[in-house]
Amino acid sequence: MTDQVCVGAIAGSYGVRGEVRMKSFCAEAEAIADYSPLSDESGQRSFTVTLTRPIKNGFAARLGGISTKEEADALKGLQLYAPRDRLPATEDDEYYHADLIGLTVYDTGGTELGIVRSVMDHGAGDLLEIHGPALKTTVLLPFTKACVPTVDLASGRIVADPPEGLF
Repeated sequence: MTDQVCVGAIAGSYGVRGEVRMKSFCAEAEAIADYSPLSDESGQRSFTVTLTRPIKNGFAARLGGISTKEEADALKGLQLYAPRDRLPATEDDEYYHADLIGLTVYDTGGTELGIVRSVMDHGAGDLLEIHGPALKTTVLLPFTKACVPTVDLASGRIVADPPEGLF
């Protein structure tokens, strides 16, 4: 498990006074400001975050040290991270996406299927993107109790019961 968790991303500038359009990946979207200051993946740049108003697909926000549209434009695509110890503890059968990425996926018979490359949410629930040496393309496995009955973070493995023909 990593000590940093991606909690949001900058979608570009908002207006001409240095505000940014921010997407929140938090369960309660506005909670992203509670984890401030946020940093880039390397931890070299850090920003205080003040949400100014909700906008379509996110928030307009002010970041500490960003005061011009050009500075805000330069941050487009930047992912923002918070230290894990500032985030709430997860419940049983609840996971941060960062904890699932990199886990090895096995079927119920013990055959290795691949490794979780990413976790996606397209609105209908999370999907695990699985890539493996025996796969020609990545496979999207629904992250439901029926398809993923076991997640063992301690041993770095997931046991999956995928729908027939998926793999």
